[in-house]
Amino acid sequence: MENKHKKAAALKYKLSVPGAPSVVAKGSGSVADKIIELAHQSGIPIKEDKQLVEILSALDLYQEIPQELYKAVAEILAFVYSLSKKNF
Repeated sequence: MENKHKKAAALKYKLSVPGAPSVVAKGSGSVADKIIELAHQSGIPIKEDKQLVEILSALDLYQEIPQELYKAVAEILAFVYSLSKKNF
């Protein structure tokens, strides 16, 4: 049975581009499953945070994250950075 309550959001961030990370994908149910599957296939780290995904899901696609979310997203970026250091 499909979990229709599952949600996922994907962020994009490049150090070389000015601005904050932006939401590039979001969805629930089978769309969330596909986002997670594509992340796994692409080797993109996944961080589970139900509260943050709820907030990110309310943003428009390609919208930069608002300043109120900088701390939460900085924690995700630190998580991703720590994983990338372990893989080298």
